[in-house]
Amino acid sequence: MRSFRWSAAAFGCACIALVAIARAAGDAPPHPPPVGLPDPPAVRPIHGVTSLTLTAAQTSAGRAGMLYEGAPVMPTIRVWPGDQLKIVYVNELSPHSAEACALGPCMDMTNLHFHGMEVSPKAPQDDVLTMLAAPGQTLHYDVRVPPGHIPGLFWFHTHPHSESAEQDLDGMSGAIVVEGIDRYVPAVRGLRERVLIVRTRDARSYSTPRIALLRARLGVPAHDCGTSGEQVAGFATVNGMLRPSIAIRPGERQFWRLVNAQPESYLDLSLDGESLEVVALDGEPLAYRNPTRPTRTFTHLLIPPAGRVEAIVTGPPAGSHATLRSACVDTGPAGDINAGQVLADVVPALASDTPKQTVPVSTEPPVYVSAAPAIAAERAPAQFVVHFSEHDHGFYINGRKFSMTDGPMTIARVGTYAHWHIVNDSDEMHPFHIHQVHFLTYRDHGTVVANPVWLDTVNVRQRTSVDTVMDFTNPVIRGMAVFHCHILNHEDKGMMAKVLFR
Repeated sequence: MRSFRWSAAAFGCACIALVAIARAAGDAPPHPPPVGLPDPPAVRPIHGVTSLTLTAAQTSAGRAGMLYEGAPVMPTIRVWPGDQLKIVYVNELSPHSAEACALGPCMDMTNLHFHGMEVSPKAPQDDVLTMLAAPGQTLHYDVRVPPGHIPGLFWFHTHPHSESAEQDLDGMSGAIVVEGIDRYVPAVRGLRERVLIVRTRDARSYSTPRIALLRARLGVPAHDCGTSGEQVAGFATVNGMLRPSIAIRPGERQFWRLVNAQPESYLDLSLDGESLEVVALDGEPLAYRNPTRPTRTFTHLLIPPAGRVEAIVTGPPAGSHATLRSACVDTGPAGDINAGQVLADVVPALASDTPKQTVPVSTEPPVYVSAAPAIAAERAPAQFVVHFSEHDHGFYINGRKFSMTDGPMTIARVGTYAHWHIVNDSDEMHPFHIHQVHFLTYRDHGTVVANPVWLDTVNVRQRTSVDTVMDFTNPVIRGMAVFHCHILNHEDKGMMAKVLFR
C-alpha cells in the first residue's frame, strides 16, 4: 500500500519545477522565499511484506542515478520487526560510463547495502560481496527482518567496491524505518514525524560565480576551519533541496529522523536556540540497553558519514528566526574541508505542510538487553586490532588494501561480545563502520567515555584510537561481511576488510 502522502512522481515533479525556476532565474538569490519540505514517498508493508522496484539509470546529465516509480526521489522503506523486505533492483546504467571512480573509469556495477540493519549478510539479503549487477542485470533482494530487530532509522545505499563514493554522490540512497520505536520512547507517539536525508549536491562542474552565490545563500563562512585545502564535492541538501523550510509551530514537538547520507562529509548538527532531545543513534534506541535513560539532550551533535540521529525537537518561540545548521568540521591536516552551512530554515507551520506523517503506535512491549556482558568484555584484552593508515594516496587496514578475492581478516564468534581496538595512524579522521552489528565505544584515546552509546559507525580522530565492544550475539548473522572507513572514497581505494561471522 503506497503512502497517502506525495507519490514519488509528484515529489520528483515538484523538485524538478523548483530546479527549473532556479535555472530560469540564473542562480538562486541569497535569501529565497521559503520552500516547504515535503516528506519523501513511503513504501509500507502489505500483509508483512514490503515490496518495491528500484532502477539504476543514467540521468540527463550523464551521471548515474536511481529511480523509484519513474522519479529520481527515493522512498522511505518502512517495515516492522518480523517483516519481509523484497526489492527488485534493475541496473539500466550504460556499460560505458562517462564518470570517473576511485580507481579509474566507472564500470557502472551496482548493488545495495542495508546499512545498520541486523540481518543476514548472505545472499539474497545484505550481501555486498557476491551480489553485484552489471548493466543489463537485475538483483532480487529478499531480506528477512528478525522478529527481535531493534526499531529505528536505517538506510540503504549502493556498495560496489571502487564505485560506491560516486554512486552515493549521485544520490543512490534512501531511508529505512523499522517501526516500533515508541515501545522504548512513548513520548514520540502521535508526534509529527520527519525523515530528513542529507546528501551532497555535486558542485564540481559549477562556475566560480555560481559557487559564490550558493555559499552566500547557504550561509557558508568565508573562512573554513580545516587546514588541508582539500574541498568536498559540493553542498549539503535536505531531501534533495538546498536550504528548504521546515514548518513547526512555536512550542510544538516533532520527531525528526536524520541520516547523513553523504559519501564523505561530517555534520556538526544544531538547531538555533533549541536542544535536540535524542532518543536513538544509528538506529538503536538509547533505552534498548539502558532503560533508565531513554533520552539525552545535546546542543550540537557530530554525525559522521552514514550516522543517524533520531530526536524530539521543539518549535522555536514565535517571532524568532531559527535554522538547522552544520558547523564547520576540522577533519585534520590531511582531511577534506567540511564547511559549515545552513541546512534548513525552521519556520512557523505552513498551510501547505499537510497531510502529516505521525509516529504509529505499536502493540508489543519493549525488550531490553543487559549491559553486563558488554562490561565484562571491556575488561578483556583486545581480541582484534583495526589499524587505519594511508600514504602515497593509498588507504589500508592493517597494512593491506582490500581485494574482492581476500579471505577474512578476522573471525567473529557468534554468540559473544568482543573487544576491538581501532587505531587511526593518519592525519585525518576516519569513521569506522562494521556491517550487521552495533558496538559500544567506551574508550577514546585511552580516556574512558562518559555515558557511552551503541553505534554502527564511530568517528576515530587523527592519530588516536578507540576501544569498542562488538555485539556478535545475534544468531541470524552468520557468513562473510565487511568493515571499513565510511568515507567512501577511502573505502573504494582499499580501506576495507572482510570479517567472517561463524
